[in-house]
Amino acid sequence: LLSRRQRQMCKETETELAGKLKLSKRTLLDYRSCGILPYYQIGGKILYRESDIVRLLEKNRKEAF
Repeated sequence: LLSRRQRQMCKETETELAGKLKLSKRTLLDYRSCGILPYYQIGGKILYRESDIVRLLEKNRKEAF
């Protein structure tokens, strides 16, 4: 079983993340397949760690002129 800390770290489901980022589940699948976004798979459920999501967003942030 996951520890309490691990459960807190894995709090975004595929559906939740797709909705928040306005991406399709297919795009998230592509990100997983290409190694862009790490994930956990428990049974048929896909989970994302919040720190990985933040890291991806920060890495792809573009400054305005």
